[in-house]
Amino acid sequence: MRDSATTATAKAVLRRGKWELPALRVPGRRLNFPKLFVGLAAIVIAFIALCAIAPQWVAPYSPTEMMTDILLQSPSAAHPFGTDYFGRDVFSVVVYGARDSLFIGLLSVLVGGLIGGTIGALSGYIGGWFDTTVMRGIDVLMTIPGILLALAIAAALGPSMTNIVLAVAAASIPGYARVMRSQTMSINGRPFITAARSIGVSNFGIFWRHVLPNSLSPLLVMTTIGIGTSILAGSGLSFLGLGLLREIPDWGTLLSQGRGYLTIAWWICTFPGLAITMLVLSVNIVGDWLRDNLDPKKKEA
Repeated sequence: MRDSATTATAKAVLRRGKWELPALRVPGRRLNFPKLFVGLAAIVIAFIALCAIAPQWVAPYSPTEMMTDILLQSPSAAHPFGTDYFGRDVFSVVVYGARDSLFIGLLSVLVGGLIGGTIGALSGYIGGWFDTTVMRGIDVLMTIPGILLALAIAAALGPSMTNIVLAVAAASIPGYARVMRSQTMSINGRPFITAARSIGVSNFGIFWRHVLPNSLSPLLVMTTIGIGTSILAGSGLSFLGLGLLREIPDWGTLLSQGRGYLTIAWWICTFPGLAITMLVLSVNIVGDWLRDNLDPKKKEA
């Protein structure tokens, strides 16, 4: 009986088209682990967004305040993340550094998704020699590792916010173009597109009203997940010295500055690293949740 019940449960899960972690039953309530993870991830993202928008509401000290009497103090109640080699409160510096890190991730995804999505959509819809020429260029770009391409562009353009965004966005364009091209070609071959052509709708009208709106779901999911990758890439460039040269450093610069003190003051680079990890992990969890809910094949299942 137990084996047959287990088999029936497994078949039911496969028919739904997705695997679910088992729910935890406790007295008086039922906890669903996936929803719990998504909720916690959303809280982390919201908190970091608050740090980026209004850091003065979260940080207990000014990020430029140097308390020379407590240099390299370990984490304590007054300074949860400790202090650095200038006597600055590390927690306050991390809070204020969230703005640049999050801004680089969001803007680079917006630029890369817009350019790459447009190129892929036009290539998939027009087809022919245009599609062949564009996709061969995309194939060439995809042979270059994304971080290496971003590193080359950032080194050539110099350290600035605009250049870092362009470098990270350029590295992500090939992926967005491939996904959007595939989705556009799939939509372009469906019966409602043929029906639209049969009643005389123009090519531009078909593309703008039917193909493009029905192709955006995968791009939306990919851009959501891509925010974490872009934040990692931007932090990596900052860590290598190609980031922003500001009085208040971003998270990648904090990691770079704290690596020399790792053996005597581990907290200087540990907490910025944990902030990057938590943000990227949370964004990926929310992105996976969006993928599961926006995938039309899973909805039909």
